[in-house]
Amino acid sequence: MKTGLVLEGGAMRGIYTAGVLDVFLEHGIHFDGVIGVSAGALHGCSFVSEQKGRSLRYIKKYRNDKHFMSWWSFLHTGEVVGKQFCYHDIPERLDPFDYEAFVKSDTDFYATCTNVETGKAEYIKITDMLSQIDAMRASASMPYVSKIVDYNGMKLLDGGCADSIPVEAFYKMGYERLVVVLTREAGFVKKPENAKMAEIRYHKYPEFVQALQNRHVVYNHSLEVLKEMERAGQAFVIQPDKKLDISRMENDIEVIQQVYDLGGKDARIRMKALKDWMKQ
Repeated sequence: MKTGLVLEGGAMRGIYTAGVLDVFLEHGIHFDGVIGVSAGALHGCSFVSEQKGRSLRYIKKYRNDKHFMSWWSFLHTGEVVGKQFCYHDIPERLDPFDYEAFVKSDTDFYATCTNVETGKAEYIKITDMLSQIDAMRASASMPYVSKIVDYNGMKLLDGGCADSIPVEAFYKMGYERLVVVLTREAGFVKKPENAKMAEIRYHKYPEFVQALQNRHVVYNHSLEVLKEMERAGQAFVIQPDKKLDISRMENDIEVIQQVYDLGGKDARIRMKALKDWMKQ
C-alpha cells in the first residue's frame, strides 16, 4: 500500500508547509509520492531533493527583491512573481536546486495545475525539474496576476483553481494512505469568490470561469472527503490550529520566520503520532 503526501498551496502561507517538511526531513519521513498545489509544489520539490532549509533561506534572502514578487514585477512583466528570477536565477544559480538528487529520488512527484480551456485539474508528473520548470511555474501562477502558461499543448494556471487539496485524485492514483499538510486552519470553510471578476478577466475561457466560481464547492467537498479518510484511518492531517497571521504576498521577514517556525512546531508535536500512524 502506497503512502502519499498532499501539500495545499496558499501563496506565502506555504512557508508553514516548508516548516513542516523540514521537520519531516529531520526525522527521515519518506513517502512513495508527493503531490503539491501552487506553493505546496514549490516547497515540496525541495523536500524530494532533501534540501532542508532551502525554502526558508531563499525566501528570506530574496523576498524583498523587486524581481521576486512585487507589483513592480506585475507592472513591468504582467506577472506578480518574476518568471526569470524565481524559476531560473534562484534554482539554477543563486540558491541551487539539487536537480540530480531530485531525479535520483524514489519518491514520485506531481504538480497540480488548472487547464484553463477545460477548467479541470492536470496532475503533471515531474521527472526532470529543469525541462519541466514551466509546469511548476504554472502550478503557482495565481489567476489575475499571472499570465497563462503554455505547457505541452495546454494552457495552464494555478492548480488551486480546480483542485486545492487533491486527496481524491491522489487516492485514485494509488496512494491509499495520505499525509496532508493544510495551510488553512482547522474548521475553515471556503466562501464563494467574486464571480463577475472571473467573467470579465477570463471571458474567453468559460470552463475556467466556472471552475473559479465553483472553487469553494470543490474545496469544501475535499475537506469533507478528508475528514472521512481521517475517520477511516486513511489520512493524517497537519494544519494550523488558528488562522495564519500572514498575507498572501507577505514581505515581513519576521512574520515569515514565525509562520515557518509554527509549521515546524506543529510537525514536532505530531511526530510521534505520525510515525505510529505510518507503521500501521
